[in-house]
Amino acid sequence: MRLDHSPLHQELKAHALDIQSKPMREMFRDDPNRFANFSVQGPHIFLDYSKNLINQNTLSLLNKAAENAQLHEQIKTLFNGGKFEGRLLNHTENRSVLHTALRQPVDSSLILDGKNIIEDVKQCREKMAGFLQKIHTKQILGFTNKPLRTLVSIGIGGSFLGPKVVTEALKPYAQEGYNCHYLANIDGTDLAEILQKIDPETTLFLLQSKSFSTLETLENAKEVKAWLLQSGVSEAQIRQHFIAVTANNSAAIEFGIDEDHIFPMWDWVGGRYSLWSAIGLPIAFVLGMNNFEALLSGAHEMDQHFLNTDFDQNLPVMMALLGVWYQTYFDADSHAILPYDQYLQYFPDHLQQLDMESNGKHVDRDGKDLGYHSGPVIWGGVGCNGQHAYHQLLHQGTRLIPSDFIIPLQSHHDIGAHHKHLFANCLSQSQALMQGKNLQEATDELLAAGMDQAKAAQLAPHKVIKGNRPSNTLVLEKTTPESIGALIALYEHKVFVQSVLWNINAFDQWGVELGKSLSSNLYQALEGSDSNHQFDASTEGLLNKFKQADC
Repeated sequence: MRLDHSPLHQELKAHALDIQSKPMREMFRDDPNRFANFSVQGPHIFLDYSKNLINQNTLSLLNKAAENAQLHEQIKTLFNGGKFEGRLLNHTENRSVLHTALRQPVDSSLILDGKNIIEDVKQCREKMAGFLQKIHTKQILGFTNKPLRTLVSIGIGGSFLGPKVVTEALKPYAQEGYNCHYLANIDGTDLAEILQKIDPETTLFLLQSKSFSTLETLENAKEVKAWLLQSGVSEAQIRQHFIAVTANNSAAIEFGIDEDHIFPMWDWVGGRYSLWSAIGLPIAFVLGMNNFEALLSGAHEMDQHFLNTDFDQNLPVMMALLGVWYQTYFDADSHAILPYDQYLQYFPDHLQQLDMESNGKHVDRDGKDLGYHSGPVIWGGVGCNGQHAYHQLLHQGTRLIPSDFIIPLQSHHDIGAHHKHLFANCLSQSQALMQGKNLQEATDELLAAGMDQAKAAQLAPHKVIKGNRPSNTLVLEKTTPESIGALIALYEHKVFVQSVLWNINAFDQWGVELGKSLSSNLYQALEGSDSNHQFDASTEGLLNKFKQADC
């Protein structure tokens, strides 16, 4: 049953109106055990969700909503690749959804269409390990017989964001002398800047495209190939500098890639869930295959937690229910991701694709218009930087913006008192969002500082911080391959649970396709090969501006 068609929907709406008038600081005052009651330990991650506009009745109602949506059954379907109520989870593209299979132990079994797909996963991992061993032991060399120490990963979307966030998050684990650049944008500046930093003799290029037809990836690949030829690489030697991850082997071979250097991609893996596959080659290239497998292990631990843990102790379920609570019943149209760890600076970027491409939908699974908003706008950045910028909006703006604070207990760099200050700042922000500062407190503060009554009365309203702004705090012991794997898998499952409650397909992305097709027509118009095509006046005017610039 759709959430807005359920009697529970009206109960939740009424409950939301009731609870938002209750200050959270009073909830903490009235319940000394609030922290213990609203926190949970999962694999590698501790979640404190006590600073939310909730009580036990809230959780009871949200859990009923999950039961009504048959969440248990849909979670099982996510892990077996089967059908729920006669349809695949990604029924609009007629594809199974099985990215969780990529991190299962290779001695396990999962049958899809009569075949154990874990065997395919195992063979892929073995091929990755064998290839990378030859790279790291210098059995595979560049065209001048120098070791290949730099990888340029050419891909966009999930082929770019997932591996990038992991290689950055786990920089302390990088093998000495190995590094990676990511080439995604079709803006020539991106390509030019990377080519200035690399040496053609020691660089390996990885093309990542399931179809081997992604415009941005292929155009960048063509220019890179031309650059190599201009750098003295012969046509015959090109093969030494290219590998690919694709489902279209023939196109990759036609491009000039050795068949032994093509790694598989399967139809049951969506791009934003693909870093666990051979798309993760940049991770393994930089960090080593052992750390890539540790990343998979951490994600698998979170998978098992999600699959087997009661909802009230289940990290992805709890975070998803809270997300639905604010998005649907408080009109919270955005959600801030605030990692207090420099290595996690790209994590909000990855979550933007994961969440907004998955749940940015306007119809339900039956194609009917939703009666409520679906996924929120995801944004954020590292603390403490944001505290001197957009945190102002979080504290005193008119919008309710739930936030996730993410911080490790231990830093990889124990420099002075830095990490203690960082941790204190993280806690102070969540505390300030929760408790705020009322008018009396602001006035008393000014009077205590020596300001006279009249001036204090004028200034105090500007210093009022209403509080009651919800946040979660996710605490990692340390950023390790296992904890980062668990963290990413946690958000993957959170997004899925929200899609279940909103009754939408989280695994298609038809909105992305329209822009791609229109871009092709516009490019032809710029080339002069499609002059009969008619565009709207704005588009025509902008096309003419470009043509007149003689670019």
